[in-house]
Amino acid sequence: MVLLGDSMLDPATRSTGISDSSRADMASLDCSRGLIALLTNTLPGSCVRKITASGARKSMNRLHITKLLLLCVFGIGVCSAAQEDHAEKPAEAGSGQEVTAAGVEQSAQPAAPAQSETQTEGKKKDAKRGSLLIAPIPISSPAIGSGLVLVVGYIFPFSKSDRVSPPSVIGVAGLYTNNETRGFAVGGQFYFKQNTYKITTGYARGNVNYDLYGSRDLTGLKLPLQQTGQLFRVEFQRRVGWKFFLGPQFSTGSSTLTLRPSSGETPPAPPDVGLRTNLTAIGATLTRDTSLNRFYPTNGTYFKFTSDFFSQTLGSKYSFQSYVTTFSKYLSLSKNQVVAYNAYFCATGGKPPFYGNCIYGTSNQLRGYVAGKYFNRYMVTTQLEYRLTLPWRFGVVAFGGIGEAIPGGDQLLFTNNKFLPSGGGGLRFQLSKQYHVNLRADIAQGRDGHTFGLGVGEAF
Repeated sequence: MVLLGDSMLDPATRSTGISDSSRADMASLDCSRGLIALLTNTLPGSCVRKITASGARKSMNRLHITKLLLLCVFGIGVCSAAQEDHAEKPAEAGSGQEVTAAGVEQSAQPAAPAQSETQTEGKKKDAKRGSLLIAPIPISSPAIGSGLVLVVGYIFPFSKSDRVSPPSVIGVAGLYTNNETRGFAVGGQFYFKQNTYKITTGYARGNVNYDLYGSRDLTGLKLPLQQTGQLFRVEFQRRVGWKFFLGPQFSTGSSTLTLRPSSGETPPAPPDVGLRTNLTAIGATLTRDTSLNRFYPTNGTYFKFTSDFFSQTLGSKYSFQSYVTTFSKYLSLSKNQVVAYNAYFCATGGKPPFYGNCIYGTSNQLRGYVAGKYFNRYMVTTQLEYRLTLPWRFGVVAFGGIGEAIPGGDQLLFTNNKFLPSGGGGLRFQLSKQYHVNLRADIAQGRDGHTFGLGVGEAF
């Protein structure tokens, strides 16, 4: 089924989602954080698994399998779309049957036709209240193997009488691959009281088997790890004016890192291998969204700033701070053409674990990179995407961008570091006409190779 990543739950990534390099795929991200990305943000994303160009024979076999599964995914999407197109027709036919039946009994019960029409109108309104999204996402990655992510999501207005609040989202996801990576996640984002309040929450649990990449003189080496854990996160925001939402957030989780067997040379193990690590943080979130449709923005802007403060006084093993800022701008060229721009900045302070740093390739920042190969104290990216809507629910996109993971300490921005460019294109298929939610398939080229990803919603 289709990933809701942050794209669904968080417009910053616009990818239900599960976004393009999913956090379970990234080689240096906490298992629980990787799983929560399947439902909560950041659709960054995303939550989509990647195929790198350095796969050799096994990767090629996985690629063929993924191509076949991709056909199945789009086939299921077409069937779901056809059902949605015809959903109103049976209702109309049923309405006619009820009126006809009422007409037969009209002489005996004159009030029956009016009552039948009222009931029919009520049924139509109820049928249009929400939109159900169901889709499988095949994954094939050198880090976590080949498998499937199964996601079910429901988009709906929190209150029938509330015509102001954006639609709310709930979802559940499951993950399984052939290297014994598995997990589940549940989450939701709710708007209510005339768009006055917003609550975002999610819970994930599972284990991820992945590789931690070496750096500098150890480039090309991989350390096989297993990370088992769970994570709970909740954000509460209130509208404070000028379309800004501000409020606190809380997250808590635990994980255990263990080494997996390896036959070759590996990088040094991180210091917390074999230990149970608890991470607890409080923070604040500030958002502003002026687009008309958060699932497929065609105009307006989106801004989000988040801060997390992990502290030992809260029960966390590490004390550090994390700051993330994202800004997106959307411009309609015509009815079927949209240009989208995104800028992203991440910074960490204190002494975080390796998976607490800014990780390149997550939350769709940027596509074309295996998450976990590049991560550091700071990260900055910028990208531009052209979106074209085609007939029969299809669409195409083209995108490009550049960014960098920046070391901390005494090093200045961009000093002795390589720029990390990205470019590519993708195909879209509209799963929901009611909310314009797309199934996304993107292929992107980075500095080291290419990646392929599937997801729900736009990348940002």
